[in-house]
Amino acid sequence: MNFELTKEQLMIRDMVRDFAEKEVKPYARELDETHSFRLETFQKMGKLGLMGIPFPEKYGGSGGDTISYVIAVEEIGKACGGTGLSYAAAVSLGASPIYNFGTEEQKQEWLVPMAQGKALGSFGLTEPNAGSDAGGTRTKAVLDGDEYVINGEKCWITNASYARQVIITAVTGEREDGKKIITALIVPTDAPGMAITSDYQKMGVRASNTSQIVLENVRVPKENVLGDPQRGFSQFLNTLDGGRISIAALSVGIAQAAFEKALAYAKERVQFGRSISKFQAIQFKLADMAMEIELARNMLYKAAWLKDNNKPFSKEAAYAKLFASEMGFRVCNQAIQIHGGYGYMAEYDVERHLRDIKLMEIGEGTSEIQRVVISRLIGC
Repeated sequence: MNFELTKEQLMIRDMVRDFAEKEVKPYARELDETHSFRLETFQKMGKLGLMGIPFPEKYGGSGGDTISYVIAVEEIGKACGGTGLSYAAAVSLGASPIYNFGTEEQKQEWLVPMAQGKALGSFGLTEPNAGSDAGGTRTKAVLDGDEYVINGEKCWITNASYARQVIITAVTGEREDGKKIITALIVPTDAPGMAITSDYQKMGVRASNTSQIVLENVRVPKENVLGDPQRGFSQFLNTLDGGRISIAALSVGIAQAAFEKALAYAKERVQFGRSISKFQAIQFKLADMAMEIELARNMLYKAAWLKDNNKPFSKEAAYAKLFASEMGFRVCNQAIQIHGGYGYMAEYDVERHLRDIKLMEIGEGTSEIQRVVISRLIGC
């Protein structure tokens, strides 16, 4: 068993860390305060090859592996949780489904520009009445000649306002057992009848674009069906498995940022004649934080390794997402506690880290859903 990163993975880590320090971190507080999305950052990521890390070079990618990709998510998320979320969503939700299920023509048309950083993609699954119950999708797509006509609504969709296309899940029929047939379709964001708005006032990850989509008689050609039209539901479950690895990586990155700030503050803050890092109460908090981050990172890398080696990874992805997200909240909460009153102030980043990390317990399947998934996978 080898826990060492390869030379290539270390090079990617160092490159992304340097980029995040120079091009992401300096804007994090401003983007949070103004609820702004910085497209320029993603264009620069594209030039460095970060948008296509896990995709083959023939599709505009860098030919890297999942571990390299999660390292990148961790480093970007450490600098800015919102930017990290949009980066993870662009790769794991916007691009990966087309790589995994798309035709060669779809990959050339839609994946290549995303992997090159020339376009962003998005994934439209969640609806006002279909969150954890994703099978409750109400958006419908009806075949009319050589086109599908789509009507419905999607909410809380990451990157949609800046995306070239959104992968939309829609009901296209009914099986003999009465269950819905859900199909995935690639829908250009400039299609007539497609309305995308970004009016949400969010608690955290404000640097990430979050949109509502309304589709009224939107037409797309049959060629835009992604994968097997009968298996859209299983396809997006597969996509969510990969997305859970992304959220685990983002959780580790945000937690690492909060821990490092708490450790530095504890060494500087003097009370009762010595730095608070010399008090056992603070030492034990920091020890637990460091331990939990490392445990989460190891679980994350295991899930990524399994995926890279074409082994089943659904259970490990759920483990990693659940543990890392809840660990991240604990770490960020303790980072504020160590900062005391200062931690409650917006001028100290730990306050933002706590707001950002909370979404990780909700997105890509809530903690409760992760426990349902794990229960099933262990045979309950």
